[in-house]
Amino acid sequence: MTTETTEVAKDLSAAQRQELLRQMILIRTFEAAILREYHADKSPGFDIGKGLIPGEMHLSAGQEPVAAGLCAHLESGDALTATHRPHHLAIAKGMNLRALAGEIFGRESGLGHGRGGHMHLFDPATHFSCSGIVAEGFPAALGQAFAFQRAGTRNIAVAVAGEGAANAGPFHECLNLAALWKLPVIFVIEDNDWGISVHRSASTSVPSNAVRAAGYGMPGVRVENNDVEAVHAAVGEAVVRARAGNGPSLIEIHTLRLWGHFEGDAQGYRPELAEVPDRDPIPAYEKQLRDAGILTDADLAEMTAWAGTQVDDAVEHAKAAPTPNPAEALKYVFVEGAQS
Repeated sequence: MTTETTEVAKDLSAAQRQELLRQMILIRTFEAAILREYHADKSPGFDIGKGLIPGEMHLSAGQEPVAAGLCAHLESGDALTATHRPHHLAIAKGMNLRALAGEIFGRESGLGHGRGGHMHLFDPATHFSCSGIVAEGFPAALGQAFAFQRAGTRNIAVAVAGEGAANAGPFHECLNLAALWKLPVIFVIEDNDWGISVHRSASTSVPSNAVRAAGYGMPGVRVENNDVEAVHAAVGEAVVRARAGNGPSLIEIHTLRLWGHFEGDAQGYRPELAEVPDRDPIPAYEKQLRDAGILTDADLAEMTAWAGTQVDDAVEHAKAAPTPNPAEALKYVFVEGAQS
């Protein structure tokens, strides 16, 4: 089944629709700042990576509708696992921007005191985690959903992964077990068309991963057009199902990666690259809200200024924080008392 925006907007108030846009603008503002700092001139003595940020960098510009539409339904106690491209989901889930930026910059102020980097964000405060390992989040979300079920809470778990992860063994194993045990978990696939340099059509035998849900006895929906309101509607149905104890759901969202797989990716494999800027979901949603009469120039200016203030504060706080002492490289890595 495919979902597109038709009547879904009728269930959203003007304030809710503005909030979806606000989240998308905040995410994009953050990613643009990280892009800028990643390619900034190196500070003296800072030799790892580029600019002020060490290591590789995978940014989520273009995939904001997934995070905004999904996380609008999640409560603080719900769990969310993400991929190596996690910032949009972390922000929409409510992660502290200072702690997020600190970890990305490899500073002591970060979530993991600068030890994990941007692909390994762990935040008990928001029940958020991610990993650079393909399909790693599926078993983690399954375990969290099992714990919620056993505890008798109304909380749910959500696992978000790329379309390539749907071809990995853990995806199928976890869908099978989730359906068998009717666990309160939602599996979300972000289909941005490209797994590094391979188009999904060259690696996947079905046109939509949503059809795979039928093999495990759960609902499967594909959301087209990177449509934040359609994402909101599809996830809303899955959340109601999970909280009611009726088991898991699978949602595939056709989204867009505006920038490279990683920073420095020349993207010569993308024949449609020249058309990508025209598919940017944020200007498209701004126009949609303007046409509906619920977004003014003043509203947009306020959202943009607010996002800029939040992000500037987080980035400056990260820059001012100390880097880890190499002599304490293993500090915070092991559970206290477990290090030999």
